[in-house]
Amino acid sequence: MTKKQLKLGAFLSVPGNHLAGWRHPEAVAETDMDFGWYMRLAQMAERALYDTIFFQDTVAVGGSDALKAGDLTRTRLSRIVKLEPTACLAALAMGTTHIGLVATATTTFNEPYNIARRFATIDHISNGRCGWNLVTSQIEDEAGNFNLDTHVDHAARYERAIEFYEVVAGLWDSWEEDAFLRDKESGIWFDRDKMHFLDHHGVHFHVRGPLNVSRTPQGRPVVAQAGSSEPGRELAARTADVVFTAQTELDAAREFFADVKGRTAKYGRSPDDIKIMPGITPVIGRTMEEAQEKYDQLQALLPDDVALAALARFTRGVDIFSYPLDGPMPDLPEANSAKSRQKLIMDMARKHGMTLRQVARSVSAAQGHRVLVGTPEYIADELQEWLEKDAADGFNVICNYYPKPFEDFSNLVIPELQRRGIFRTAYEGRTLRENLGLRVPENRHTAARRAASRAAD
Repeated sequence: MTKKQLKLGAFLSVPGNHLAGWRHPEAVAETDMDFGWYMRLAQMAERALYDTIFFQDTVAVGGSDALKAGDLTRTRLSRIVKLEPTACLAALAMGTTHIGLVATATTTFNEPYNIARRFATIDHISNGRCGWNLVTSQIEDEAGNFNLDTHVDHAARYERAIEFYEVVAGLWDSWEEDAFLRDKESGIWFDRDKMHFLDHHGVHFHVRGPLNVSRTPQGRPVVAQAGSSEPGRELAARTADVVFTAQTELDAAREFFADVKGRTAKYGRSPDDIKIMPGITPVIGRTMEEAQEKYDQLQALLPDDVALAALARFTRGVDIFSYPLDGPMPDLPEANSAKSRQKLIMDMARKHGMTLRQVARSVSAAQGHRVLVGTPEYIADELQEWLEKDAADGFNVICNYYPKPFEDFSNLVIPELQRRGIFRTAYEGRTLRENLGLRVPENRHTAARRAASRAAD
């Protein structure tokens, strides 16, 4: 019987997911803006046979309001600036051959035609390795850069996102596979019957089409989705090929896995059409004790006020700085952004009886993702258990700083997974869909023509 195979994404959260990681003596703090490092990390991931690299994105400096008000605590937070990720994907495609290239682009502050064109172009440049991480903008600071005083309501963001996706997917089907004849003798460039106008007229968008990019090498780019709230789960079941999520407990991860995959049927999809990949942050040592020492060293670099500042983005409406650090985590009003992450934080605090200080330091260390502290064998055990117990199809590996922890995972944990027969020893194909084991979606117009032909027979 063939063993289930893990999928692995390299979530390149440069200069590091841990807010004090950049201060570590081994860290290269300039990885946030140095494209040379982006390329080196992407090539390292490809040598290790990762499925994808992935770049998160926001279109604002986090904590802008506090910075404008003179809060100098925010000047000690990392991950403030970054290169625009879709431009990076196009460039990284030139230095890689097999690895998937995935980046975030928000549906809240973009237009569907631009997104459809941008990601289809990257899919062509990369020969079928592109993915779009569809998000609805969880950082409230973004609104101020797009003609708004306050963030768009959570429900409205998801309503817009659903229509946004439908428009993008429709534009990606503008051209059938063999639409372009380029027939020099007849002088006919394309088959008009295989070009399709979208003519979408909805609540949020009126888009004529067609897209001025042809059908892409993998049919259309892979779509990832990162929301885990109720609307986020529904959107994932409807649209996503890959779900990036934050899960820290096995039982909760199994519930999420079963719930999202169980919703696919009503959209004419199969549970196998979605790969669910929680984030993990590894801290690796030759012994458990050495790994714990490494984690403690990182945590010692993190001041409490910086940790509180990082937590504050999940606590709008509550002055988190006015509560005693060693008292209980206060109850929070329902957020208008990052709802699922806020719930995860509160559930963790209540389950483990954590103080405010402990919660803040935990969030700053992993941004709500699971931290695995131990030997390569221990980390492989944990990943294998979640795979075999239907809690995950794979994982996004998010490092505290770069490049050493990423090198350690690639050189120590991945070989252990390969020895167990649960991770590839060579890429299965050339496109991201092939390597993820995802089907190529048929062009809707080709499918309709085929169905009509069958009915006529």
